Amino acid sequence: MIEARRPMIELLNLHRFFGNTRAVDNISFEVYPGQVMGYIGPNGAGKTTSMRILATLDQPTYGDAYVDGFSCVDDPDRVRSRLGFMPDYYGTYSNVNVREYLDFFGRAYGLRGVTRLKAIEHAMRFTKLDELADKPVNALSKGMKQRLCLGRSMIHDPAVMILDEPAAGLDPRARIQFREMVRELSAAGKTLLISSHILSELAEMCDVVAIIEQGKLLAVGSVDDIEKAQPGRNSVQVRVLSGAEGLAAWLTARGGVFEMDVSGDRLTFVHDGDLAAESALLKEIVLAGFPVVAFGTRKKTLEQVFMQVTEGRVQ
Repeated sequence: MIEARRPMIELLNLHRFFGNTRAVDNISFEVYPGQVMGYIGPNGAGKTTSMRILATLDQPTYGDAYVDGFSCVDDPDRVRSRLGFMPDYYGTYSNVNVREYLDFFGRAYGLRGVTRLKAIEHAMRFTKLDELADKPVNALSKGMKQRLCLGRSMIHDPAVMILDEPAAGLDPRARIQFREMVRELSAAGKTLLISSHILSELAEMCDVVAIIEQGKLLAVGSVDDIEKAQPGRNSVQVRVLSGAEGLAAWLTARGGVFEMDVSGDRLTFVHDGDLAAESALLKEIVLAGFPVVAFGTRKKTLEQVFMQVTEGRVQ
């Protein structure tokens, strides 16, 4: 008998109210071992509130959240030992260098002796801060401080990591390097929940996404799955050796296509048909004599899916 996988992160009918404001309104989803979930929504949607509940920094009005099977409400100490939390804002300390900063958090997590020293060295090596071990924390650049906060969050080797806006304010190189570190953590079996407004970055890092607005979960799953679940037309792109303008005129006269756009040898348009209709359309185009070299459904980006799912509402 094969044992079913247990989620490493589970939100179960989670609610958090502040007076009349429903910051988190009946949210449920699961994240499994080794998965990276992108948690996206507009400002004030409830992302940080639910992340703080997972990090045992806040308590739900009702419902619960679980990390590695332990309740954030009933077993906060066990949750903290299994979870690393990187908040969107974190403090630095004067007159403390990188090694001392990590040593402080290693001690706070109860690491002792050689175990703590090895954990510090691993965190510095992973975040590429080992050459800056003696540099004062308040003299680090924004990107290096982000790395240091990541190192602090992983110092006790947690199975689950919660990262709230980890790439905010980073330059392009620093964002790429941070993305590579996230991939390494996932490859090592860590489960990650990442909130970010940089959706193009999340699309490259995440296995699944959860979209939240006004405290409510609107969609959860892979970008492809969420896109398929949304009503709307399919976007198709065609590339021809020549005669793009002629093909555009032919398609317009044929009917059934909309929002035609021609750019060089490429045409993009939308239509209401399914994959079978696309196959039939391709056959018609070829039989009409147009030299097609590429034809296919154009996948929507995470930004496009987000705009389709959400309505821009705030509370």
